[in-house]
Amino acid sequence: MLLRGLTWLVLFQLLGTAINHLLVPILPGPIIGLVLLLIFLMLRGEVSAPLSEASSSLLRYLPLLLVPPAVGVMVYAADIAADFWAIVGSLVLSVLIALVFCGVLMQKLIARQAKREDQP
Repeated sequence: MLLRGLTWLVLFQLLGTAINHLLVPILPGPIIGLVLLLIFLMLRGEVSAPLSEASSSLLRYLPLLLVPPAVGVMVYAADIAADFWAIVGSLVLSVLIALVFCGVLMQKLIARQAKREDQP
C-alpha cells in the first residue's frame, strides 16, 4: 500500500518535471507536480489511503530537509549580513502581501458561505 502511494507521488513529480521541460521552464517541476496533485485531489474529493500513508511516512523525515538550508545560512552568514536590509524588506513586503491576500480571500469565502446558507 505504501508503494502505491509513493508511486502516485513520484508520478505527479515526473509529470510536473515533464511539463517544466516542455512548457513552463520558469517554475520548478516538483512545484508543478504538487499543484497538479492538489488539483487531482480536489477533483477527486478525498485522499486515498495509500497516498495518505505514503505522505505521512515521508513527513516524519521533513526535518532532515531543513538541515541544508541551516548549513547554508551558517556558511553564507557574511553575505546575508551584507544584504540584511534588502532581505528584511523583502520579507516584510511578502508578509504584508500575503496577509492582505488572505484577508481578502477570507472575506470572499465568508460572503460565499453566507450566501450559500441563505439559499433554500
